[in-house]
Amino acid sequence: MTFFFKLESVTTGIALRLSIVFLLIATGLALYQVTTRFVFGQPSTWSEVVTRSAMIWSVFLAVAPAFREGSMIAVEIVQRMLPGRLGFGLYLVATALSLLFFAILFWQGWAMTLRVVPQKLAALEISIAWVYAALPVGSVFIMIAVLGCMARAIRQGDIPQAEGIL
Repeated sequence: MTFFFKLESVTTGIALRLSIVFLLIATGLALYQVTTRFVFGQPSTWSEVVTRSAMIWSVFLAVAPAFREGSMIAVEIVQRMLPGRLGFGLYLVATALSLLFFAILFWQGWAMTLRVVPQKLAALEISIAWVYAALPVGSVFIMIAVLGCMARAIRQGDIPQAEGIL
């Protein structure tokens, strides 16, 4: 189990760092788009598409560290109102449902990514599948983080406190 916790910590850290990189790319390209459009009067044809794609990747990668840190929308108020074991059970059920949701998202995201391989991004000669791949890739990072949260909860016998990932 120690190996899994270490793996989960590393993968969640990777997801966080990649999410930051994609967010920086999106920010820089959005600034470039605004500058070329409103300062030079010659809007870029490709930067909006890449900005949107980078934002999609950033969001899907950021969910794993957000889940690990306890930053996702939770039913914590209800869990705290219930008796200890019942609140803990509710946490495990909610976490298991999250795991099921992201497993379905992985499956459907993978299928959709394969379906759109022949399609190209507007203004670019790159397959749109690279954008859709954010769903299955992000889902894998998220499922590892969710399993880590569940394993820590079961190991402690209580809802785990958020841990730092940096």
